[in-house]
Amino acid sequence: MLVGDFMKKGKIILLNGVSSSGKSSISKELVEHLPDYFHISIDDFDYVIEKMENRNKNRLIPVPTEYFFHRTVKMFSDKGINLIVDQILHDTETLTDYIETFKDYSLVFVGVHCSVEELNRREQARGDRQIGLAIAQLSFVHQQQENYDVEVDTSKNKLETCVEQIKVALRSK
Repeated sequence: MLVGDFMKKGKIILLNGVSSSGKSSISKELVEHLPDYFHISIDDFDYVIEKMENRNKNRLIPVPTEYFFHRTVKMFSDKGINLIVDQILHDTETLTDYIETFKDYSLVFVGVHCSVEELNRREQARGDRQIGLAIAQLSFVHQQQENYDVEVDTSKNKLETCVEQIKVALRSK
């Protein structure tokens, strides 16, 4: 970038909800409706970290995955890339790092909700998550007076309805 050039930061849509609440499904659909946005998931990022570590030999990266994830999202935004991010802000450290990292960024903060019954059904159907994980995460997620720009409920609304609600919030930002 030449001196004096100004690159506008990319916009960020951050979906926060427990495991199996529908964040990834919403993200994939949003990408179809917002072609100038790219999707990045904490699940994909966790996979990268796990490939680097050797858990059998207790060779672990001593920094929470979310620290690296937030800085990666920030790096993309700093280069003008619009992102749809799905993540679980699951503890105080993660939530605090998110707030500090993105305080000066254009961000639509989305709370993704789902009934306990539907979370249980989805976990059983998926077969790739520890049963009860989503319910355990509910003790923290959405319990911190999060100031969402929009909240969607994937157990009460169709995917298309949730996506439309998020698009409306994006336009109003």
